[in-house]
Amino acid sequence: MIKTFIRKILGVKDQRDPTEPVILGPDEHGIDPRSVSSNAIRVTQALQEAGFKAFVVGGAVRDMLLGVKPKDFDIATDATPEQVKKLFRRAFIIGRRFQIVHVMFGQDLLEVTTFRGNGSDNAPKDEHGRVLRDNSFGPQHEDAARRDFTINALYYDPASQQVLDYHGGMEDIRNKLLRIIGVPEERYREDPVRMLRVVRFAAKLGFSIEQATLAPIPVMAPLIDNVPAARVFDEMLKLLMSGHALACLQQLRSAGLHHGLLPLLDVVLEQPIGMKFVTLALDSTDNRIKAGKGVSPGFLFASLLWHQVLEKWTAYVTAGESPIPALHLAADDVLETQTDNLALQRRIATDMRDIWAMQPRFERRAGRAPYKLLEHPRFRAGYDFLLLRCESGELDMEIGDWWTDFYAAEGGDRERLVEVAVSREREGGPAKKRRPRRAPRKAGGEGDAGDTMRAPDPDDGLTAEDRARDAAYAAHEEAKYRAMRGK
Repeated sequence: MIKTFIRKILGVKDQRDPTEPVILGPDEHGIDPRSVSSNAIRVTQALQEAGFKAFVVGGAVRDMLLGVKPKDFDIATDATPEQVKKLFRRAFIIGRRFQIVHVMFGQDLLEVTTFRGNGSDNAPKDEHGRVLRDNSFGPQHEDAARRDFTINALYYDPASQQVLDYHGGMEDIRNKLLRIIGVPEERYREDPVRMLRVVRFAAKLGFSIEQATLAPIPVMAPLIDNVPAARVFDEMLKLLMSGHALACLQQLRSAGLHHGLLPLLDVVLEQPIGMKFVTLALDSTDNRIKAGKGVSPGFLFASLLWHQVLEKWTAYVTAGESPIPALHLAADDVLETQTDNLALQRRIATDMRDIWAMQPRFERRAGRAPYKLLEHPRFRAGYDFLLLRCESGELDMEIGDWWTDFYAAEGGDRERLVEVAVSREREGGPAKKRRPRRAPRKAGGEGDAGDTMRAPDPDDGLTAEDRARDAAYAAHEEAKYRAMRGK
């Protein structure tokens, strides 16, 4: 570090030979060999016994150096994809832009890549410089130069427990610095998704971005429009489900990258209620991920885009459209726009529609309406979404509290809660809240399923006109879904 500082002061460039790595032993890098996946060791050992070089590489090495348990273990080798495939019973060559091998051990998948060479200069590119296909192989030092950031260009050999460092990645990890390898403008043109990756890594790791790496991003951000939407969506999903989603979005905004991805996000975040809603949603997502709990991409994107839907919904109602059709029209508008930008998968878009469509139904608490809503397969997601709306100040907290009580109650207690809600609506003002007496549970901790769905009144609280309109729109949505499936 002192030598580097002196070189910067004197303006002397680093004289390191990029073809020769700095080799770090166990005492220098501090990686615990027990943190390495047993299957990653099996793969590297099999390749080495067959006469090939093989290393754990990239994010797994970075995470182990940072004391974080890696999610995935990628392997780099000088064996060709065909040679790798012959060594393992369950191995599959995939990829068009660059061939890789997926090696399977039960449900565990390891990605094995062949060292890439400096053939990108002759590789097919689009008019903006993005590499379209690159299957040129080469020596290890060229593979290191082809990787995106210095902290991802580290190679760990489980057999010798040595780390090979070609570009000062260890020093950057110690300094918590993100630095791209090579000329930033050229590397971003080769693959514009790298601009999203640098934002994600900076937010996730708490690293700063080197000025030379950061400076071109605002100018080159439009290049992301030329990347296939499916790749952008995958990267956005990684970003939002990194456990640091809010920090990632803030980093996106500061780098000027958000406009083509979630173009109205700035508008939302400038509105007090909208900003609070998105912040609560992302905080909730981050906390679930850090606690090891599952997160629904549909819920996440429904939260991010809700205030766009809400704005259009209000506009349609103001223009004279009935509330339920207006909500469907608003959802259509937002999803069509975002599908062009993010290639939202149909399953995710369907989950988003379900969550949005349930929101008006939470305000119907008379008759059988709340009982029927409990039967919805996505009820829990819609209920959690409702609580976010209440917590952000969009809705009165009373409705969220009522549904919390109704969801937890059983049998007669639910009937009494419905009576309280109906009485409150008739009086036109808040009535004194009566908390239900919880019915005793049966052995095994489960209540009576019959009591759960029994209603005191066959009326669901809707007018005949509302029911007819809802049925017509349900039929319309079903027809659209069947048409999409038939394509």
